[in-house]
Formats: sequence, C-alpha cells, structure tokens
Amino acid sequence: MERIARISAHLHPSNLDEQMEDASSSWSLRRDNCRAKGGAPGFKVAILGAAGGIGQPLSMLMKMNPLVSVLHLYDVVNTPGVTADISHMDTGAVVRGFLGQKQLEDALIGMDLVIIPAGVPRKPGMTRDDLFNINAGIVKTLCEGIAKCCPKAIVNVISNPVNSTVPIAAEVFKRAGTYDPKRLLGVTMLDVVRANTFVAEVMGIDPRDVDVPVVGGHAGITILPLLSQVKPPCSFTQREIEYLTDRIQNGGTEVVEAKAGAGSATLSMAYAAVKFADACLRALRGDAGVVQCAYVDSQVTELPFFASKVRLGRSGAEEILPLGPLNDYEREGLEKAKKELAASVEKGISFVRK
Repeated sequence: MERIARISAHLHPSNLDEQMEDASSSWSLRRDNCRAKGGAPGFKVAILGAAGGIGQPLSMLMKMNPLVSVLHLYDVVNTPGVTADISHMDTGAVVRGFLGQKQLEDALIGMDLVIIPAGVPRKPGMTRDDLFNINAGIVKTLCEGIAKCCPKAIVNVISNPVNSTVPIAAEVFKRAGTYDPKRLLGVTMLDVVRANTFVAEVMGIDPRDVDVPVVGGHAGITILPLLSQVKPPCSFTQREIEYLTDRIQNGGTEVVEAKAGAGSATLSMAYAAVKFADACLRALRGDAGVVQCAYVDSQVTELPFFASKVRLGRSGAEEILPLGPLNDYEREGLEKAKKELAASVEKGISFVRK
C-alpha cells in the first residue's frame, strides 16, 4: 500500500491526501518525504501543454536532461497517460502530472523554468494569424497562473503566433506587477536550427558546425537569417541567398504541407525547444558565454519586441547583442520584417488591453 501511494505521489500529487485517508493508519506518508522532491540535483521545470504534439516529445527530451530534477507536466487532457509513460524512463528527474485548470497552480508553484507549447497546431492553409484567437486566450490564462505562482521563473513561449503571444504574456505580467523583461523569452530556436541545417546542406558540412544568426520574428518574412554572419564564414551567390532565405522563412509551411493535415512541425520544434531550454538551464546554473537567439523585449530596433542574439544568465536575457553589420539584402529584409512585426506585436498587446 505504501509503495502504491508513493508511485501515486509522482503521478497525481494533488490526489495524495485523499489516498492517505483511505490507506491504513499504521503508516504515515507525507508528500514532503516522498522522493518527489527530486532524485537529482537540478532545476524544476514545468511544461504547459505537455500532452500535445510538441509537448510529448518535449517532455520526453526534458526528462533526459541531467539539469532537470523535477518535471511537471500540465495539460487539459491526457496528462496522466503521458506522465505515467515518461515516468518510467530511468533518468534522475522526478515526473509529476497535472490535469485541468484546477491543477494549474499546483503545476507551477516553485518552478525555475516554464515552457509553454500549449495551443492548437497549424493546419494546411492556416496562417499563424488564424491561430491567434484560440492560442491567445490559452497563453493569457497560463501566464496569469505563472504571475501568481512562480513570478520569478524563466518563461519560454513556444505557442504560435510567437510574434503576438510574447507581447500577450508581457501585458499579463505587467497587469500582475510581476513583469521582468529578462525572464520572458519567445522561442525562435527552430528558425536557427533550420537555418543551420539548410546552410550546412549548401556548404556540404556538418550542421553542428554551423551557426546562423536569425533575427526579427517567428513567422514568414519576419524571420530574417543573417547569412552574411554565418560561422564558419562563407560566401553565397545571390541565388543561394534567396533560396536559403525563402526556405528558412517557409520551413514551417514545408512541414505542414508534407504532413497533409496531420499536424505541423512538432518533432523538430520539440528538439529546438529543448536545445533552447538547456541553454536557459546552463545559464541558470551560472555557465558563462551562453548566447542564443530569442524573441524578447528589445531596444535593438524601434519595435518593443524583436528576436536577436541574447546572452543568457541567471536572471534570463542579461544582454541583448547588437545586430552587427548587415548587407543591402538583409537591410531590405529587415524593413519588410519590421512592418509585419509591428502589426503582430500590436495585435497581442491590444488583445489583453481591450
């Protein structure tokens, strides 16, 4: 009976007290002396939307991360099954599942990092704007919970359209009096991952050796790969630049169409999200020189939010790096990106203020 209750403490922590009442009085089991504190040193991470197409592989990969000690999985459906499944993996992180709005606060208390992949995926013919009305409300609700339960957590926003959902989150935190721009990060890492992959194909080298800065936003022409700043340095023909820029900007549509109605970029997004989350955790640990691209509250341009390279530290995005020298093609792309980005940012802000 004690063993059953201990296992249940991991999977359904909110039900533990009820189970204790039903169990024999010959032993006393409290939540604080379960192994639920964490079997390994590390950070407490919550994934909001853990049962979805991105959430499931993301949860699995975060369970494998040695920097995670406690992993909270939250969703409005199917969390118990995903939690039970992932909890069987023989890694150090302790997994707890949370189901439905009533358990959101329990999922968030004490978290160091919150990752938000929640929302509906894009289907063929849908733009990221089509997702807005559904996903905007979801992000608003989740961020209200974060503001209340773990206002000091680093927040990674994946839910599309990121160009609008990050401003939504910022407005929610401002209303709650908890807004710290350094701790709110829109995840644009998939654009970087794609850029590294596609550039490596053209160059004929290992993508792990390539680093392409991608700035602007996270949708269509707002995605601006700075191919003039690729490491290792290389030169491209104008035709290659146009091909690569177009493919990086439309990588999401490429996957949506290839899946033919069966979903969007879930596996590569989960990979990119974990790569970015790992960078955040290494920065929280105190590692120096952790630099990644992210969509943040920014003064790099006249826009209030913009994606560029940031140096991550214990307090989040501690330094926003300048864009560096742009060529004529990139300057032209930047102007196009800013025009569309401005409308997306305003759309997010007005959603909360209306």
